[in-house]
Amino acid sequence: MARIAMPPEHALTPEQAAACAEVAAGKRGKVPAPMIAWIRNPELARRIQKLGELLRFDTTLEPHLAEMAILVCARHWTAHLQWKAHKAYALEHGLDPRIADAIAARRPPSFSDERARAVYEVAAVLLAGGRVPDALYERSVGILGERALAELVALLGYYCLASFTLNTFELGLPEGYAPELEDPAALARA
Repeated sequence: MARIAMPPEHALTPEQAAACAEVAAGKRGKVPAPMIAWIRNPELARRIQKLGELLRFDTTLEPHLAEMAILVCARHWTAHLQWKAHKAYALEHGLDPRIADAIAARRPPSFSDERARAVYEVAAVLLAGGRVPDALYERSVGILGERALAELVALLGYYCLASFTLNTFELGLPEGYAPELEDPAALARA
């Protein structure tokens, strides 16, 4: 059960209502779940969602690669709602379902495409240790280019923020629960 809810429309401040209207009129077409928390500070919500819109829709990364990176992030943080939503988008944009299944199982996927491999490796290594080693950096710049690599790093940072928000406020649970992300070790600790 979510710890907080979107304030009812009649209870939104003018600033909150404007921020919600702005995002609903944008490329998303709706208010994303993390904004339920961010709307407590309307300017924060407005700016964060603008960044998310840019990173999701207006980068040089192909949509299936951006969505795959989001899945790596969602799996890393076990962000169920983020996983469910972006798995559907990834598959819709042509991501091989076996790649999503491998990410869910915390197994490195098999890739035939070097761009996909580079995106996955950068995402997995950066999330695991907070740094990209020189060899991976050089290989990734050679495959993706500096702009796409910078966009990928920003995309991962944004979706870490979204994961933290979803997990802290338990947004999307239990209805957003993604059983393929069960973590037996976490369940044993609970």
